[in-house]
Amino acid sequence: ILALEGALQEQCSLHDLRLICRSKSIPDSMRGQVWYRLLGSSTGSPDGLERFNEIFDLANQSKLREDCKIFVEKLDNEEEDKVSILSDLESLVTHYCKTRHINYDPNNGWMHILTPLVSLKLPKNELYSYFNAILDSYIPRQCHFNGVAMHLFRLLLLYHEPELCSFLDSHKIAPNLYTQKWFLSLFAASSNLQAVLALWDYYFIRGDPFLIFFLSLVLVINAKDEIMAHKGEKERILETIAELPQQMEAGDIHDFCSLAVLYSAQTPFSYKRDYHQALFGEDESDERMDLLVLSQALCLPVSVQELLVSCHLLNPPTKSDAESRALRFFLVDCRPAEQYNAGHLPTAFHLDSNLMLTEPQAFSVAVQALLSSQKQSIAAQSAAGGEHLVFFGSGREAEDQYVHMVVAFFLQRHVQFVGLVQGGFSAVHQALVAAQIENGVVATSVSIEPVGLIDHNPSLCLVCTTDFFGRMRSKSAVVKDKLLDYIVNPISAGDNEPTPNTGGKSKGAGKLYRNIAPVFSIDDDQDGGIETMLNNYKADAPNQELVAISSWLKRPDVINSFRCHEVKESGHAFPSYLLITPSHLYALREIEDRPGFARISVNRSLSSIMKITSKKRHPEFITFKYGNIKGEETIIVDLDRFVVPQAGDAVKLVKLQLFNNSSAANANS
Repeated sequence: ILALEGALQEQCSLHDLRLICRSKSIPDSMRGQVWYRLLGSSTGSPDGLERFNEIFDLANQSKLREDCKIFVEKLDNEEEDKVSILSDLESLVTHYCKTRHINYDPNNGWMHILTPLVSLKLPKNELYSYFNAILDSYIPRQCHFNGVAMHLFRLLLLYHEPELCSFLDSHKIAPNLYTQKWFLSLFAASSNLQAVLALWDYYFIRGDPFLIFFLSLVLVINAKDEIMAHKGEKERILETIAELPQQMEAGDIHDFCSLAVLYSAQTPFSYKRDYHQALFGEDESDERMDLLVLSQALCLPVSVQELLVSCHLLNPPTKSDAESRALRFFLVDCRPAEQYNAGHLPTAFHLDSNLMLTEPQAFSVAVQALLSSQKQSIAAQSAAGGEHLVFFGSGREAEDQYVHMVVAFFLQRHVQFVGLVQGGFSAVHQALVAAQIENGVVATSVSIEPVGLIDHNPSLCLVCTTDFFGRMRSKSAVVKDKLLDYIVNPISAGDNEPTPNTGGKSKGAGKLYRNIAPVFSIDDDQDGGIETMLNNYKADAPNQELVAISSWLKRPDVINSFRCHEVKESGHAFPSYLLITPSHLYALREIEDRPGFARISVNRSLSSIMKITSKKRHPEFITFKYGNIKGEETIIVDLDRFVVPQAGDAVKLVKLQLFNNSSAANANS
């Protein structure tokens, strides 16, 4: 507190003020002063409240006055104070509408934003400047259905949790149905005042307007199991999501926000540069184009600049970009073989998108090789290794429809962290050439060898030649028809890929992922098939849901937790927590460089446990085996291994829950 008082008195820099406040709660008595600095508020602005002409003549002035009265009636202030606050609020909102040439909308969240501000008991001119600064800097535009903000949120959800995104899409639950109120009020409309004050402290200290996207993302992802338990019940799903912010307390805010920042750090940052103007800028002229791009995006776009910076082929454009933790991409070049061989990025894995329609079996083998190569490169920490799959094609619309089919293939199988490079190889080629010109290496862009490409052959490279459109035009119509057919019928007879057997074989015979049977299952004897590879990839990937350990240990449904090590087939052991609830078994794998955070590496329904075994000489080494019962035969489809010092207690608790669940089921039958 003393350091903060001194910093405010000495008018320290905004950077120093943020460092002092970071990870600490702002005292109530100093919150107004700190927010004033963080928001960059000024009571002397050209459109400040002191310039209001006291004429109340908005088209819906009566509705505004009514809403102000309702707002004031909810306050605990003295009656005399309420009269003053009522006058100030109506003046504030009226003046804001007039200076912005807009009408008052009772659904725009303004009254909710004013609630935390009024609690600070500010003079009315300061109240207006705070209100003005928050609306200008932190409330995204286009929060309605089909707006830029809603399309971007859906793409972020698809990137981090494709299964949940697909589930909500299938129930026709668009993001605006549950996030609009959160976005327009920064959660002030849905959470208690103390939680909102603590949240806004963190929000303004960070100074990142996009944080609202990730706060919302964390809420719905952490409630994934609860949401998906209401399959087929759209209204119940919406009620469940709407209740999420109501559960937040001030003490939860630090973990909540830290987790949101962690998700943000694990997201390509291109969207911030591309859509900041449309969402938070003053110029709205490009909104229609941004909306068109996002509404048609198959997955989260990744800029060529970000891609090349991650490959160390371009320098970061700004100091902040250079200091930020760059993501590691696993690049997938989906152009035909002849184009790839005429020049490609050094770390790109080649996956010919044409194979998907022409040679499905060869495509299946190539996908298996891709996933295997990604795992090996991550384990070896090679330059080509990365958890984030980034696909790119030639950059030409007609040919890249094949690439879109490949991306759709991975998205339909709920693979996380899938991105698509904007402009494809053509944009990569041009960016490398432009960088050389900018650095003064050459004076003209004619016949320049793009430094950074491997095996580049200008005579065969389609970007260097002029006949590209003629070669591609003939394919366009055929590809378009096949693409539409694939999206509607992702597994067809022409794919030569095994179809789900819903007749004789149990759905549980395929490998379970989070206790959910794969959408596309395969026969047990086809070990190593593409669906099994993808399921193994998802189940074993170290990039599952990110959570704050303390929050999960305090969850009301957690009966007990045990420190342990999760042991993988490779022999690697990871420090973890084993959590047992009445219905599920979870393992939280600790993140080495993020103390206090973990990834959910195991998420199993207790009902899927068929057998629990341990070693005689090492009773703390236990194995949970999962599967299903077919007739009199128990089919084991997956397993998890742990070293648990309190193995006896853990196993006893699991067996007790299985017995209780079985007894409850029998009683209800």
